[in-house]
Amino acid sequence: MQPSAVPELAHTHARPIHWMATATAVAGVVALSSVLQPDHATAAAPDAPHTRSAPAKALPPDPDGVEFPLDCGPVKLVVKKQASGDLDGDGRPETAVAVHCDAPMGTPPDGVYVLTQAAGSAEPRVVATLVDPKDRTNVDDFAVRGGDVTATLLGYSSADVPSCCPDVRETVKWRWDNGAFVRSTPSDARSV
Repeated sequence: MQPSAVPELAHTHARPIHWMATATAVAGVVALSSVLQPDHATAAAPDAPHTRSAPAKALPPDPDGVEFPLDCGPVKLVVKKQASGDLDGDGRPETAVAVHCDAPMGTPPDGVYVLTQAAGSAEPRVVATLVDPKDRTNVDDFAVRGGDVTATLLGYSSADVPSCCPDVRETVKWRWDNGAFVRSTPSDARSV
């Protein structure tokens, strides 16, 4: 093999600074391309004969900022759990929420409420109380399934049981029936 008469060129060997410059340039191109993309939401098909879009699906009510019938005094209210679905069959979703006061000690009782929001209305509102915090109950499992609100409630067999240690477990569900939420309990769902 014959040695090359031309000395080795410095720019033919990649150094870390070259890789850094290349990575920076590629990142800049990617960032710029995401900013300059066309807005697909406003694009229309050319010469489309009177096309109709599907009606917008209603969003479930957001519990943030709702005035709940619960006095927490100096501590804030906490949304512990929430689930949404069409509970009354009107085609618009409702939101069921379990809330309690953010007590610094102990186990604060939960309240379970149903929120609705009328079409075109800006503010969701409480339309039903499923569990009153005065009942000294805590919500364990919580969901909306097939138009029912289901929950596992933890409670107390007597006033002598400390708040830290509920000793009654009950599975319940509420279903909208004839203008009100009706509570039912499976026969084997209560245990002490």
